[in-house]
Amino acid sequence: MSDTELITALEAVLFVSDRPVPLAELARLLEADRSAVEAAVEALAAACQARGVRVQRLGDAVWMVSAPEAAAIVERFLGLEASQRLSRAALETLAIIAYRQPISRAGIEALRGVSADYAVSVLLARGLIAEVGRLDTVGHPALFGTTFEFLQQIGLERLEDLPPLPHGEGASE
Repeated sequence: MSDTELITALEAVLFVSDRPVPLAELARLLEADRSAVEAAVEALAAACQARGVRVQRLGDAVWMVSAPEAAAIVERFLGLEASQRLSRAALETLAIIAYRQPISRAGIEALRGVSADYAVSVLLARGLIAEVGRLDTVGHPALFGTTFEFLQQIGLERLEDLPPLPHGEGASE
């Protein structure tokens, strides 16, 4: 399969997918090695920059979504009401999770200095965060990370596109 055919097939699969698709699954489906699929994903993402769709990547999974700058018209077409804004506490919690993921509720609370129960429940309900694992310690607390919905809402293609933190406020080591 030529590079152009691979990109075309990749775009078609991502277009009809209703979920993020792992790169390994794409490689099997497209009968191509992983490096060729990764190159095709990057080429497709670059080609979509000036269009109404984007290729989002979170870890080893990719998904095709509408462009963030088209959100208002897409919401109007779908008849969606404007969603309520997040509270300051939820936004702070979301920022902590985005930059420090995976992080436990206790880790969030240690940084914020207050309970994160309500903010975490709001973010989970909106699909902006999800449980991504468990700590191997007493009680096995949940670890949280951001989701594709988070990337879509914030208008990013991947986590690496988050703006850098000011000096001295680096992400978890």
